[in-house]
Amino acid sequence: MVKFDNPIDSLLAGEAAASLGISGRKLKKALDALRQYDSDVAALTRQPDESARKNLVMEAAEAYWGYVVQREQFGLMDSEYIATEYAIPEDVKLAMGPKRKA
Repeated sequence: MVKFDNPIDSLLAGEAAASLGISGRKLKKALDALRQYDSDVAALTRQPDESARKNLVMEAAEAYWGYVVQREQFGLMDSEYIATEYAIPEDVKLAMGPKRKA
């Protein structure tokens, strides 16, 4: 257990942890949307749309990047662990980065 000498430090640590949790949920939500799209196309319940899929990949790539950056600020330099744990698709890994302007 970490003990903080300054009460504000414990509040900041709590905020940082909450932010990391939000970032992880954002990544999961983006990956779930991409997987659902791929599943629907494979099941023939949705027509393939290259633009729609690209947008989903880019959203997931941005969320992946954000999560990795936040974890690195905690000293957790393990993007490959995240890629494995969240089953990050290769196209998302390759597109990883901040949102690009259109």
